[in-house]
Amino acid sequence: MKNLLYIFGFILLFGCASTTQAQSHKTHTVKAGETVTSIAKQYNVTPFDIYALNPDAKKELKINAVLVIPKSKVVVSETSGDKKLHSFKEHKVKRKETLYSLSKKYGVEQEDIKKHNPFLYANTLRKGDRIKIPVYKTVKVEETKEVVDTVEEAKDYVSYTVLPKEGKWRIAYKYGITVEELEAINPGMSETLDVGQVIKVPNLNKKDLKEIDDKYSYYTVLPKEGFYRLKIKLNLDQEALEALNPELKETGLKSGMVLKIPFSEAVSGNEASTPISDSNLFPASSLVANIKNYETKHIAVMLPFRLNRINSDSILDAKNKIESDKFLSTSLDFHTGVLIAADSLAKLGISVKLDVYDTKNQLSEVASLLSSKNLEDADAVIGPLMPNNFQRVASELKRKNVPVFSPNLKDLKTSDNVFQTMPASDLLEKSMIDFIKADNSKNHIIIISDAKNASTSNILKRELGAAAQVYSRKGKEGKDLYYILEGDIRTKLKAGNNIVFLETDNYTFVSNVTSILNSLNNKTNKIVLATTNMNAAFENDEISNYHLSNLNFHFPTVSRTYNEDDNNSFANTYKKAYGETPNKTAVRGFDLMMDVVLRLSASDNMYDSVSEFPLTEYVENKFAYNKQTFGAYYNNTVYIVKYQDLKIVEAGKNVF
Repeated sequence: MKNLLYIFGFILLFGCASTTQAQSHKTHTVKAGETVTSIAKQYNVTPFDIYALNPDAKKELKINAVLVIPKSKVVVSETSGDKKLHSFKEHKVKRKETLYSLSKKYGVEQEDIKKHNPFLYANTLRKGDRIKIPVYKTVKVEETKEVVDTVEEAKDYVSYTVLPKEGKWRIAYKYGITVEELEAINPGMSETLDVGQVIKVPNLNKKDLKEIDDKYSYYTVLPKEGFYRLKIKLNLDQEALEALNPELKETGLKSGMVLKIPFSEAVSGNEASTPISDSNLFPASSLVANIKNYETKHIAVMLPFRLNRINSDSILDAKNKIESDKFLSTSLDFHTGVLIAADSLAKLGISVKLDVYDTKNQLSEVASLLSSKNLEDADAVIGPLMPNNFQRVASELKRKNVPVFSPNLKDLKTSDNVFQTMPASDLLEKSMIDFIKADNSKNHIIIISDAKNASTSNILKRELGAAAQVYSRKGKEGKDLYYILEGDIRTKLKAGNNIVFLETDNYTFVSNVTSILNSLNNKTNKIVLATTNMNAAFENDEISNYHLSNLNFHFPTVSRTYNEDDNNSFANTYKKAYGETPNKTAVRGFDLMMDVVLRLSASDNMYDSVSEFPLTEYVENKFAYNKQTFGAYYNNTVYIVKYQDLKIVEAGKNVF
């Protein structure tokens, strides 16, 4: 039984320096957590200024090492201003306004706003809040003008005009620096670069510039990544990385460094992608590399916990409810995945204002939440899980164009603010048929079904051409008996490759057919089992997983199964937090939350993200939305997977 202990941690940013004044230089003693870039920013110099006087810092920055800091080349203005509080302005918070946006609007620090509105230290801004904005007078104070060393100023850096499709990583790679160092050279640089924008870059000879080769992919090194972690992620050891990136032999790995690696579809695109990231969460997503909006995202999650049915004074009652109440257990599992996602997003620098509501699985409670909780202010809503409740929320929020995501429902009656994240039922069938059609091998097709699924059998025969059909034996009254005899199938097999479809939702029939097929599977008659409708019958305890694995059972699914043998950081984090392996509901909660927030962070709005990022993929789920005319956005991605060595893995291009 998992203990749902929600622990909120605070990251404390600190750094102090001990400096001694010399005739033209200062010294700095390195503290834990400091980097050359952070030290350079502290003294208004560049990392290259520090490297010039401290060449060993390129290889390793040791704690307590003493660095020589050059004099800053920044000219301090002769007058500066001391702030003196003059008055206050009253501001009523509007939808989507944040402390950051208000600080920019009024030209004050976020901390100053908090100081005069103490409730903001414990609470986030909400629409309708009335806050005081301080207005300051500037008192000019004469300061000493620091002498500028002009001898080398013009030679350290040159101006560079940003070309089409160039982002920070391309320019950083070209000039052999990290993205952080490029930002340090250009204080105030925005998250994205505009074509024609002029920035500063190191003054290098043309022969020293590195060119982007589209035959390769490029990977941005994350904080605390070493060669061991990269070997796990990229399947490249230190020797291979150094062969592709010779500068590694001199500098070692540095956070923000861009590495050339063999081409991979998972690491392609116009920006240096970190598709595997520190948490191994984004194997085919380009969203992390394209984050441009770090403002707090307001996400509402609506789940049927039905907490009103639990006796809060009884641990035993709560435990029994979790075990017996499917609504509660599903909600808790999904919620745990959402919480892990929120923590992962925070590590990417994206804050989430997460509101979780108990719908109690009652339409009246949903109506009450809609009228009292300002859900129209949310950037996106996930849930509810039940059709009527979901339709009510989607309909109510359509007026404000708030995107509403259904985690679990199919074939909804929807409006154009709805995102149906589960692929439609007919898409699974079509995807399996298309997969078989795409196989260029010579395969013989056999279709086994019961009367209930005869229509599917006929569709398969029509779509796949010459195929033999076998049906369940029937009793005297014409009802299915849910079995066949070995002779029923033996006569249909041909020497070579045989793909046998089994279309049923009766586990007795599945057990009967898989047992017979397993006995007939040999080098002469190779058999692969398949279905267009993977359901509980195939997962019943009476079904032998050994038989399914021996038959390389193929089926379509909305989600794959992550490999527990891989060092999957989501799974590791989940186990550490909750003491058990995440189930599919928890993984889906994580994947969906990640996709929703990252789309909001990489695009101007959710609707634009559909065309800008047509396919995203996470631990077990992928998302590619198609907009229906006068309707919703439907996820049209499906996995074809198979049993192999008693594990479920993604199927290859060919069946055999």
